[in-house]
Amino acid sequence: MRIQNIFKPTIRDESLHQDISDNGVRIVNFATSKNLVVKSTMFPHRDIHKYTWTSPDGKTHNQIDHILIDRRWHSSVLDVQSFRGAACDTDHYLVVAKVRERLAVSEQAAPKFDGERFNLRMLNDLEVRKQYQI
Repeated sequence: MRIQNIFKPTIRDESLHQDISDNGVRIVNFATSKNLVVKSTMFPHRDIHKYTWTSPDGKTHNQIDHILIDRRWHSSVLDVQSFRGAACDTDHYLVVAKVRERLAVSEQAAPKFDGERFNLRMLNDLEVRKQYQI
């Protein structure tokens, strides 16, 4: 089956294949139902950086391993590609993602500065000055 336009918001145009198998339809349906996107099919790379599996005879290559992420956080993934140089004793290649980390700072963690850290005018009071000296 050809990749249809209804799948494009989930997988975009950079898939290795122009046809989608039953398992491909399943992963797209799963991703859509969970509000996920398939990031490994969204970045333009040469085909050798899209392959995630090679057959034992070395002639057939497929893109069968993917990275899925919540649609809300999908802009945090900067790039995804396969890494063919890892010696992992498998016929699959590593799938590597570059991710931008975003940290939120809560208002409690950073106290507000009101312009005056120490009330030095209080040292004019004799009793306060004695307490400070002690």
